Amino acid sequence: MLKLQAESNVPTQFGEFRMMAFSEDDKNWMPHMALIAKNTDLEKPTNVRIHSECITGEVFHSKKCECGEQLDSAMKYMQENGGIILYLRQEGRNIGIINKLKAYALQEKGLDTVQANLQLGLPADDRDFSVAIDMLKQIGVKSVNLMTNNPEKIQFIKDSNIEFNSRIPLQIKSNEASASYLKTKKDYFGHLLDDENQS
Repeated sequence: MLKLQAESNVPTQFGEFRMMAFSEDDKNWMPHMALIAKNTDLEKPTNVRIHSECITGEVFHSKKCECGEQLDSAMKYMQENGGIILYLRQEGRNIGIINKLKAYALQEKGLDTVQANLQLGLPADDRDFSVAIDMLKQIGVKSVNLMTNNPEKIQFIKDSNIEFNSRIPLQIKSNEASASYLKTKKDYFGHLLDDENQS
């Protein structure tokens, strides 16, 4: 069971967040994180972004996905409006960075992101959003405005005892490198994306 292991205020370029680390034990070097903006009111429907780790997009600014831009946009939004970002350590839809790079190599040969994962004998998406529900319960969130384009995340909230209040779209305009990736998100996973942005 996830437990709150540590927390501290952390100033960022977007403003100060209360950063909380959740894991089963305090020796875990890669805990799930919660970032809570200072002006967040847990008694009202809470703005929440469930975000999965993406080292290529967030740290190295890869153009193959919009993950880094999504995280920046979410941090800015939460500082302006109050809210929480749950940062889940589920790199590459939970296949890990090594398999993710193997999948990238297959994509260079013409496969899309789903086809590449399946050819490697991996699930198209192996993420577990139930950990996000556990974190929200421990933080004390009762109702959420979920920042997402992913219907699976919405369903996870609806299937829990946390109230789903509304969806906040998070659209990032595609580029030449990310267009195919975002098209697969929409066509295969059913993400709620505008045709104009495909993001």
